[in-house]
Parts: sequence; C-alpha cells; structure tokens
Amino acid sequence: MTEHNQGLAAHSSDWPKALFYVALLFSSFQIITAAFSPVSSQVLRAVHVGFLLLVVFLSFPADGKDKPWQPLAWLLGLAGMATAAYQWLFEADLIQRSGDLNDMDMAIGLLLTVLVFEAARRVMGIALPLICGLFLAYGLFGEYLPGELAHRGYALDQIVNQLSFGTEGFYGTPTYVSATYIFLFILFGAFLEQAGMIKLFTDFAMGLFGHKLGGPAKVSVVSSALMGTITGSGVANVVTTGQFTIPLMKRFGYRPAFAGGVEATSSMGSQIMPPVMGAVAFIMAETINVPFFEVAKAALMPALLYFGSVFWMVHLEAKRANLRGLPKDQCPNPWAAVKQRWYLLIPLFILVYLLFSGRTPLFAGMVGLALTAIVILGSAIILQVSSTALRMVFWVALGVLCAGFFQLGIGVVFGVVGLLVAVCWFIKGGRDTLSICLHALVEGARHAVPVGIACTLVGVIIGVVSLTGVASTFAGYILAIGQDNLFLSLILTMLTCLVLGMGIPTIPNYIITSSIAAPALLELGVPLIVSHMFVFYFGIMADLTPPVALACFAAAPIAKEKGLKISFWAIRIAIAGFVVPFMAVYEPGLMLQGGSVLTTVYVLFKAALAIGLWGAVFTGFLHSKMAWWERALGFAAGASLILATPMSDEVGFALAALFFAQHYWRSRHAHVASA
Repeated sequence: MTEHNQGLAAHSSDWPKALFYVALLFSSFQIITAAFSPVSSQVLRAVHVGFLLLVVFLSFPADGKDKPWQPLAWLLGLAGMATAAYQWLFEADLIQRSGDLNDMDMAIGLLLTVLVFEAARRVMGIALPLICGLFLAYGLFGEYLPGELAHRGYALDQIVNQLSFGTEGFYGTPTYVSATYIFLFILFGAFLEQAGMIKLFTDFAMGLFGHKLGGPAKVSVVSSALMGTITGSGVANVVTTGQFTIPLMKRFGYRPAFAGGVEATSSMGSQIMPPVMGAVAFIMAETINVPFFEVAKAALMPALLYFGSVFWMVHLEAKRANLRGLPKDQCPNPWAAVKQRWYLLIPLFILVYLLFSGRTPLFAGMVGLALTAIVILGSAIILQVSSTALRMVFWVALGVLCAGFFQLGIGVVFGVVGLLVAVCWFIKGGRDTLSICLHALVEGARHAVPVGIACTLVGVIIGVVSLTGVASTFAGYILAIGQDNLFLSLILTMLTCLVLGMGIPTIPNYIITSSIAAPALLELGVPLIVSHMFVFYFGIMADLTPPVALACFAAAPIAKEKGLKISFWAIRIAIAGFVVPFMAVYEPGLMLQGGSVLTTVYVLFKAALAIGLWGAVFTGFLHSKMAWWERALGFAAGASLILATPMSDEVGFALAALFFAQHYWRSRHAHVASA
C-alpha cells in the first residue's frame, strides 16, 4: 500500500468524531438507496461522489504528511457535497437543457472536475491524475494534432458537459458500479472481518497446512485465497494476512524476499478468485453486459491454476531448502476454528448461491450484507442462552430465517434487524456486538474511498474516448498488427497493461485498456469475455511487476526487505498469471468458453503440466537440484505446451517425458551414490 493509500487510516484518528459520523452517514445512504431505490441513478452516482470527496478531504492532507487543515478540509469537502446537491435539486432542469449549459452549470462542472482530480491525487498519488489529464488535454486540444489522431475539435463547455453531467464522464458506469455492487461487497467484507472471519480463515489454513513441509508459506497461499472470497482487494490482503504469514515464513527459514513474494502473489490472486473476486469483475460484468456468474465462471479455472502454481512453487522451495513446518501441537485445530465461528460462513454460502444462481450482484450484495448483520447480532443473542438444547433450537431458527431470507420483503428484513438491535442493547455483551457493526459500517466506507475515487476519475478517459472516438484509432493500429500476428497484438496489449499498472490501480488500468485494446482483440476473433479477462489479468500482474509493484512494496516493510527484490521473486512465483491468459486466447475452453468437456479437461491438464514444469525450472529443484541443461529442457517443454502451433503439443509432451525420465534417473542415481 502506498503512503497515499494509508492516509485515511493514518489520519482519521485525528478526526474521530467527524470522520466516524460522515462515514456512518455514507454507509447508511448506500444501504438505504440499495434497498429502497428512493432516488434516480444519476442522483445516486452524484451523492456517492459527493460523499467520496467529503471523506477524502477530511482524511487526506494536501501534502501527504501533516493532518488536513480543518477549515480548508471542510470547505473542500462540502464543496464536493454541493456538486451532488446541485445534481439532485436541479435534476429535471439539467435533463431539459442537456448539452446547453448555463453559467452556474459551467461553474459546478469545473468545480467538480478540479475536486475529483485533487481528491485522486491525494488518495493515489500523481500518476493516475496525470494520465487522465493527458486525456482531458486531448479532448480540448486534440484537433491540433497531426494525422489520424486529430479530432474535429470540442469547446470547453462540451467537455464539461460530457464529464460533469450525464453518464459518460465522472458519473459513468464505473461510478455506478462503485455506488452499488462494489460498496455493498466492501461492506460485506468489513462486517465479516470485524466479526472474526480473518481469524477463522487463518486458523483453518494453519491447522491444515501449518505442520506440513513448507507449512507457513502454504498457510499464506490458502489464507489469501480464502480472504479473496470476502475482500477481493490485493493490497489490503497483503497488509492483513501478511502481518501474520510473512514473519511466520521468515521464522521458519524462508528468505525475506521469497516470503514477501509469496504473500504479494497470493494476495493479488484474490482479485481473480471466485466467488466474489475484485471490484474489476463487477465493472467487467456491467461493461460487457453479461451476468456476473459468467465472469466468475470464466475466472474459475485460471484462478485454480494460479493458486495451484503458487502452492507448487512454495512446495518446491521448501523441499529445496528442507524447510519443515510447525510442530503439529502448535497448530490450531482447523475444525475447532470452524466450530467456533461456523455461523459466519452462512452469509458467505448464501451469497455464493445467489451470485451463481443468476441473481444480480446488487441483490446478492444486499442480501449478503443484511444476512451478515442478522447472523452477527443473532449469534450474540443465542450465545447468551445457557441451555444447549434451547440454543440449538435458536440456531436452527436462525438458519431457517437465513435460508428463506431472500424470499422476504425488504421491510420485513429491516424489521428483523431492528428487533435484533433492540435485543442486543439490553443483553450482556450485546452492546459490544453493536459497536462491531457500527465500526464495520465506518470501515466499509473508508475502504470504499480508493476504489470509488479511481472509478470516478477514470470517467475522464471514458468521456473523452466516447466523445472523440480515439479508441477506434488505437484499435486500428492493433488490428493492423494482429492481421499478420495475433501473438504480437497480445504482447502489445500485455505491455500496455503492465506499463499503465506501474502508476495506477487495477480498476483504472482495466478501464483504460479494455476501452482501447479489448475491442481490437474482439475484432481479431478473441471471444468477448476472454479479451476482457486478458486485460484484467495483466492489470493485476502489473502490481507484481517491477519497478513499481504496489503489492510487493506493501509487503516490503513487513518482510524487512527491498520491494524490488520481492517483486523479482513475485513474478517468478506468479508464472501462471503470465501464461494462462495467452493460453486462454488460443484455447477459450480454459475459461469455459465453448468446447466440449473433454477439450476443457485436456487444456486444463496441458496448462497444469506446463506451469508445473516452469515452477520446477524457476525454482531450480524437483526431486533434487536441477542442472542448467535440465532447466533449459523443462522450459522448452513448458513453452511447447503453451504454444498453439501444429505439433507443439506433441513436442511438448515428448520433451516433458524426457525431462521427467532423465531427472528421476539422475536423482535416483545421485541418491544411491551418496548412500
């Protein structure tokens, strides 16, 4: 996490009451609008952005060091809320004079533009505002450029209208998704975290793998994968599970850079791990107009390969260095951990069911959030019952309520929550539970700020691209290259994602490249969802790739190692993240996009074998230490299996067989000789 991203947590303690109540009001507004839809979509987006600006200016100082100056912080924050109030109060008038702005419209539009750019700079640093500023400059002055890049020219009022009013700029699709699905899922994760889900996942992973070969690192992989089911945030995952797993790995002999690389790689993988995945998955579903289930289905096999390869690399490194796990008696009992907090899994399972049964993410997120509140409050009440039999009756009743929850009206649901709140107020320990829920609402709002601001600012890119049509120009260049060589187009797209990702988060990275490169890949015959997943994957890999590697630098202070050194290990451990997208383009069955079951199984086996070979190559160890020529042979075998050319599979399988046979023979011969 960058210094900017840590700002909210670092500085909010200086403003406890103000931030607490603003964040609480923010979350309450989002829940009410999600449940009852009392305002239009345009007003919802505008107020969402207004709250984001208010929280940012109250929390993040202008220079990134000292606390915000109170009068200026409130002035800027309330100015942001004023832009939302203007959209709300004059909604009908703005619709009637759409495209014909008056002086007040211009003033509000320019104010919103300045505030959004400044808020993004405070939260994420200068890189993303600079990129968006270049697009803004292109919209204003692009008519003076030479050749095909020139557009017909647009006046300032046209640019302001495009960005600050309507649904093509700051209030575009990413902001809508942030104001609905993403916010609810962040709240859902915040509730579960506050209730102890992190400890449940960590204890479960420790109990299963802590005592095995390389156990501490395997705990990191498994716990990060599990955390991805509720957070979907890579950097946040690093600084939560990493606080426990990285020191544990170091204590048992893993090199600091390797330990940090394992945690960073595993944590970034949480964004591609169904069922919840990261915020980009929801934006993707909305952008390409497919059910979220289709996105999660396409991500399933690649995610399993990704985490499988990380697990494999960890296992080989542990074998190479002979790193044993914890004594079994020092590991928690995994089933005891589940028994203690099993009720927290109820909302997670129902959320997964709803997402995969075709319900909208908005409905699933609202149900999951309300269920989590009911389970947390209900369990606090049930645990006060002394009779085991009566307690069991209450647990069954709570389970039945949860199972049939989404059939009830929203009014009944809020009534149940209100009743549980009232009961908790009067029982022993109940007020502590209510405090947990309040802090979850506040934490959810705070965690939503970096995502929401990024979604708002990239509206500049969406607005300018849709206004000028520049995407078709860039797509034309990619198409011209791809007519002769699709692989070269894929490499170009990958490099674009990695370069952009050096300075901006995954969300704007995906939005920029998907608006420019994904249509070109579609024209070249790549299936729609595969082209977008290709861009998504390399947006994630950018956070592991030198020289910036945000996830690795977030792990650096915990590992007490240089972020760059961690990054070099991370890209070796995350080899599947670089291989699978290319394979999916040539074999869409890897993302469950067409083809028979047999074809999918074959492609999955081939991908797993290739990744397994490369894992051994990059670790330099399988049964024993590998010679340089063995590593070259293994690399060639893996590369042949990945290439989609005639006879490449046959060559790959033959080289793999040769590699395994000679390595097994040489290892056995060396073992006999040493004995």
